[in-house]
Amino acid sequence: MDVISTDIAIVGAGGAGLRAAIEVAEQAPGLSVALISKVYPMRSHTVAAEGGAAGVVKPGDSFDLHFDDTVSGADWLADQDAVEMFVQAAPRELTRLEHWGCPWSREPDGSVAVRAFGGMKTKRTWYAADKSGFHLLHTLFQTSLKYPQIQRYDEYYSTELLVVDGRCRGVVAIELRSGRIVAFEAKAVILATGGAGRVYPFTTNGAIKTGDGMAMAYRAGVPLKDMEFVQYHPTGLPGTGILITEGSRGEGGLLRNRDGYRYLQDYGLGPPDPWPRNKAMELGPRDRLSQAFWHEQKKGRTVETPFGDAVLLDLTHLGEKKIDERLPMVRELALTYAGVDPVNAPIPVRPVVHYTMGGIDSGIDAATPLPGLFAAGECACVSINGANRLGSNSLAEILVFGARAGQGAIAAAASAPTTDGRAVRTRAEAAQARIRDLFLSQGEESAPVLRRELGEVMEGSVGIYREAAGLDHACERLAELRRRYSRIRLDDRSNVFNTDLVQVLELGAMLDVAQAMAEAARLRTESRGSHQRLDHPGRDDANFLAHSLAYYPGPGGTRPKIGTKPVTITRSPPGERVYGGGGS
Repeated sequence: MDVISTDIAIVGAGGAGLRAAIEVAEQAPGLSVALISKVYPMRSHTVAAEGGAAGVVKPGDSFDLHFDDTVSGADWLADQDAVEMFVQAAPRELTRLEHWGCPWSREPDGSVAVRAFGGMKTKRTWYAADKSGFHLLHTLFQTSLKYPQIQRYDEYYSTELLVVDGRCRGVVAIELRSGRIVAFEAKAVILATGGAGRVYPFTTNGAIKTGDGMAMAYRAGVPLKDMEFVQYHPTGLPGTGILITEGSRGEGGLLRNRDGYRYLQDYGLGPPDPWPRNKAMELGPRDRLSQAFWHEQKKGRTVETPFGDAVLLDLTHLGEKKIDERLPMVRELALTYAGVDPVNAPIPVRPVVHYTMGGIDSGIDAATPLPGLFAAGECACVSINGANRLGSNSLAEILVFGARAGQGAIAAAASAPTTDGRAVRTRAEAAQARIRDLFLSQGEESAPVLRRELGEVMEGSVGIYREAAGLDHACERLAELRRRYSRIRLDDRSNVFNTDLVQVLELGAMLDVAQAMAEAARLRTESRGSHQRLDHPGRDDANFLAHSLAYYPGPGGTRPKIGTKPVTITRSPPGERVYGGGGS
């Protein structure tokens, strides 16, 4: 087995991973960094983010307002010390990104432009037209190229953390072009592997977002936190799941049902009030908008399409000039994938799985309970997102906590005890043997079949609305799928770009993550944010104002154990989430 020694190993080269690598290179130039990525960095999913990044910058806005919007949007499940730090750090990170070359859109006076976003009571989302993630990722990637101590390992699929004497000391990865298995020995490891939306069949997430980092930390003994909270974005294209950015509603887009009626006023989101008062409606939080679609569907007021029911996102009143200036990618996507020009006709949209609020249990410094292991971005759960993430907080989050992870890893590397290299190699060889066993397996189970069944279970029972019978069914089915996975068959026995092997390993990660989601949802008998129980419609702060923690059952177990952890409340006691009048 090949062993590569480095000071800090970072798994994932999207926004959070690149920001962490740059922080290490700038603050500790003597340390070496191995940046390990399943794909070429510019193919990381950060590139798909469209709308923008939240940060206080304009007169009339304040850290207190951003804090209040984030905490109430999270339905009070966010840790308020982390939110406080985040809202203050976000503008500094966004300004630093501009200094590195990110082309934020501008106002006529030359200042940074901001737009409205759902759940935020004032305009604070910085944007680069509707290609914000693309420009952000380009900026970080190009900046990282300045630092020779950042060594990239593109198209390496990481499979397992190396834990020696209770400390994370590296990671095992497969070089996809050769099949070579490599152990990266490190003094500290940062996971920045993104979310797990692909456990659902209809998602905005790219094919690479299969929960790999979450599963690696989970199997190493780190709990997964708040996994029951899965965000549906209210405006995805039917059939493909391609995202139509929230920025389209921030620019004035309207949601209508089949009768042309702006139905959101019927669901506690209020009539459209003039700015800057509490204008909710289309700018309500994502969980509420997705739930409103479900109710419209039950009432038979949605639009039938070849790919299921939809509602209509109307941008026609904005005019071609504004759409081409502010939303050019939206127009291109609608034309290409829906055959609709939003200048002339509304776009059919429907809720689609978008973001994993839960993730690897980590704190305000991005550290996990496993010494030497840090996590940042969507794979982590700090938590600033709680039960429902506000749109545009995530791009700011990867910058703030990517930097924090880099800082923590520097300190961990400096204090890491000397480890016997033979112990690391022994763990790595055991990981290698587990991969090689797949090539020898004579199992009869097919990865595509199991993956299709996984998607059916999650969409059918762990969706926008949930209830006890469906969740019990999901937990039983997922335990059965996990047992069947032990008899998985590998059809391709070659080494070079063995996508069959990768898909089998990804499926194992998705099954682990899906179990954590379903089991935590089954035990949370309340409705909060994106987790809505038809049989328990109210929020229950007395019993459930707490984070859930899912613990890996071990090789012989079939279902995770679920524990809890207190929410950190500093100055905002739980209250009612109010986004406007009208409706119920």
